[in-house]
Amino acid sequence: MKIPINIPILGKEEISTVTSVLRSGILTSSANQGGKHVQAFEKSVSSFVKSKYTIAVNSGTAALQAALYALALKKGDEVLVPSFTFVATANAIVSIGAKPVFVDILKENYTIDPDDLQKKITKKTRAIIPVHLYGNVANIERLSEISKKHNLPIIEDSAQSLGSTYKGKHTGTFFEMGCYSMYPAKVMTSGEGGFVVTNNKKLRDKLLMIRNHGMIHGHDTRMFGLNLRLPEINAAIATIQIKKLPNFLKSRKKNAKLLSKLISDLKIKLPHQRKNENVNWYLYTIATKKRDKLLKKLNEKGIGAVSYYLTPVHKTPFYKLKTKLPVTDWAASHVVSLPIHPKVTQKNIEFIAKTIRDML
Repeated sequence: MKIPINIPILGKEEISTVTSVLRSGILTSSANQGGKHVQAFEKSVSSFVKSKYTIAVNSGTAALQAALYALALKKGDEVLVPSFTFVATANAIVSIGAKPVFVDILKENYTIDPDDLQKKITKKTRAIIPVHLYGNVANIERLSEISKKHNLPIIEDSAQSLGSTYKGKHTGTFFEMGCYSMYPAKVMTSGEGGFVVTNNKKLRDKLLMIRNHGMIHGHDTRMFGLNLRLPEINAAIATIQIKKLPNFLKSRKKNAKLLSKLISDLKIKLPHQRKNENVNWYLYTIATKKRDKLLKKLNEKGIGAVSYYLTPVHKTPFYKLKTKLPVTDWAASHVVSLPIHPKVTQKNIEFIAKTIRDML
């Protein structure tokens, strides 16, 4: 039995739309507004997350870069970010010449710790990037207080949280900008791709230029930009996928509920939703002292359990910092994520639960 941690779920509709784009011969567009499929996809996203504007780009990393460029950060500016995340969050900051300052996380849901965040604000701090890790929502109220008190813009890293909400409002829409990924392992995919959402027209206009070498009409570069455009093929796939997303999320929720029921009596830390929170169940993450033995056992049984993230960003060879982040270190040695994507069956969930019970 092989149960991957996540898998792209593609059907005839995606194949058909890709074929249609190929036959059209229009594979991308350097127009300021993007191609036909890019524009259609952006409208679909804005409708889904209830944002005024969506700007499609070619990866989740590109989304973060574009958002940082839109804030006009300079060399030496500091951006506060958790270390317990995929390295792209920090790399995007480094790529624009700014400096990531790593913040600890909350044990309850692995998102940025507002108290540690507050302590690390300096005169050089210019922005905050909280990460809605595993689909869990960061502490919106506290982040909002800190943002207002110190006049700091917030870019939400919502790469893993498309579909997660707090008090009925989607992650990515609480602050200046929200950045998402459509990598194949995410809750929906375009192959490669990402997008930024915002309610600010000035930021939207900047982002449209940034993704297209700073241009508006042809070769009239008005600000620094790069080729961050989303190709028409990827946009066409994404337009189909976002229509399927509500059903994808229902399946994940159902699987998460069943798995929690089957292992709730064990001495492990289970994922849970806070009051007013509705998570997308991108990754069902548990924590246990016996993590390494459990992970080995699950993998031996063909269950694609993974520990995200064994090495926090600040401890990777590139960053190699001695920052003290105790909860981050605890999480790195205790967490394991389990497969609950829509292709996982009830029988699979029961098998995963039995394997965990036998081990623990």
